[in-house]
Amino acid sequence: MRKILTVFFLLGLVFSAKAQFGVRAGLSSANFSDTNFNANVGFHVGGYYRFGTSLLEVEPGIQFGQKGYETNNPTNGNVITETLNYVDVPILFRLNFLPAINVFGGPQLSVLASRNYEEPGNVQTSTEPIRGYDLGAVVGIGGYIPGGINLQLSYDLGLSSLNYFNTDVKNRVLKISAGFDF
Repeated sequence: MRKILTVFFLLGLVFSAKAQFGVRAGLSSANFSDTNFNANVGFHVGGYYRFGTSLLEVEPGIQFGQKGYETNNPTNGNVITETLNYVDVPILFRLNFLPAINVFGGPQLSVLASRNYEEPGNVQTSTEPIRGYDLGAVVGIGGYIPGGINLQLSYDLGLSSLNYFNTDVKNRVLKISAGFDF
């Protein structure tokens, strides 16, 4: 009986909830964990579907995101830029403290779409040196502005090793985004 009541409660919550589609884009500052590399500036863009109540919302989404790092070659000083392009699928849970402010967090699956290693005279695009997926978590703070606009600051925390050239590193990405709800 308890399971039936729980199912009816959850269905009522979902069907009585507000729901909206949206798009989001912004800048990313990415790096690998446990390295002395510099951050690589990139971008991210995608869509989401948000539903829930005025207190708690669930937001699954899909987006294209750039990650990676920059460093200098220790032998010749050349700048090395490694850009990793991912398709990210986060499932965020938003807790709305005030009508305009929320905090959020949740899991994220990322699938490697392409790789671009650049050093003067050396360009590589093979994805073999790195694991093809990343399991991670996202945390952040967001705000709603009238007119369907939302802003957020988030941090992607890779939880699985990328096994980059057999080295245990993880993605770390700071993102600033603007979104629009339809």
